[in-house]
Amino acid sequence: MLFYNFAAQFNFMQFEKIIGHKPVIQRFIQTVKNSRISHAQLLYGPEGIGKLKLAIAYAQYISCRQRTEDDSCGKCPSCIKYEKLIHPDLHFVYPVVKTKKFDKPVSDHFISEWRNFVLNNQRHKLDIWLEFMGNENSQAGIFAQESSEILRKLNLKTFESEYKIMIIWLPEKMNPSSANKLLKMIEEPPMKTLFLLVSDFPEQIINTIQSRSQFIKIPKIDDESLAEGLIKYYEIEKNKAAEIARLANGNLNNALESLQADDTEQYNFKMFTILMRFCYSAKIIELQNWIDEMSTIGRERQKNFLQYALKMIRGNYIMSTINENNINMIGLTKEELDFSSKFYTFIHQNNIQQLTYELNLAFKHIERNGTDRIIFLDLALKLTKLIRVKAA
Repeated sequence: MLFYNFAAQFNFMQFEKIIGHKPVIQRFIQTVKNSRISHAQLLYGPEGIGKLKLAIAYAQYISCRQRTEDDSCGKCPSCIKYEKLIHPDLHFVYPVVKTKKFDKPVSDHFISEWRNFVLNNQRHKLDIWLEFMGNENSQAGIFAQESSEILRKLNLKTFESEYKIMIIWLPEKMNPSSANKLLKMIEEPPMKTLFLLVSDFPEQIINTIQSRSQFIKIPKIDDESLAEGLIKYYEIEKNKAAEIARLANGNLNNALESLQADDTEQYNFKMFTILMRFCYSAKIIELQNWIDEMSTIGRERQKNFLQYALKMIRGNYIMSTINENNINMIGLTKEELDFSSKFYTFIHQNNIQQLTYELNLAFKHIERNGTDRIIFLDLALKLTKLIRVKAA
């Protein structure tokens, strides 16, 4: 699997560095000002919207010794330790994997990898975390032995702060034994103990924990805030930032992936347009040259191209069925829309199903290690026939 690492562009441990979510941040600030911090809070919402960053910034604000009206100071000893995730009263629990070295793994076995994942990577997704652990094909979970570690840590006295804070990332990955032991701690927590559960799928958490937690919905990031964040922290040009934000659908991970995948997307777009033109013109020799190039790029990129081709075919079919005012809803870039404005008439109800089938079939054959030259030759010949089918 291709691995991308977005180095941290800034210290996101402060509220001011969080992209979007101003109402939620204001709510967190008020809980501290009013001394009404619920001991178990469940931050939930779609993956990729910055929930983990919010939880850490909230924890830093609570622990800051010189907090301002609306943020942590970023300079006191507590904040400096938060910047490195080494504060003694901040604890983390997260999914881990069994290895030859750790047959009964707990979060602390992977704390160095975790700090690297959080601090030096802007996309906090489970599959990327698995790569940081070096076990991307393993099954991750929060296992029973983690419960004993939670109990041990939270029964200790605080070292420096008023609160002991435990951030549990993806609590839905807890096995039943671990979840039930955590439940007892949530029901009768030690004094000044705070649980921040950060979940993509809260409905998968056992009901008894759900019922004892304060639910805090974290919405998608609005387009304007996301675009402003891309401009401010990632130095993206204004128009491009606005387009990326629109396509990201409120998901920061999607926006960052768009930045990383820009070269790949450009290559896929180029190869798709060439393929369609050669197929329509039935230029067999030119198609053979196209196949020669496709056979050199490796299977992961070949699969990526086929997925891209499916997106373009479906997008063009939708263009033929909707009002012109709704074109932006399709999710295509300006460059893709410019091409599609002339191409979409060739994708219609008489060929869309078969086109989709052939692209999916090619993907399946590539995935099963079929001979790529034969697969793409077969695909090109079939597309040459299908793209010329007349609409009803």
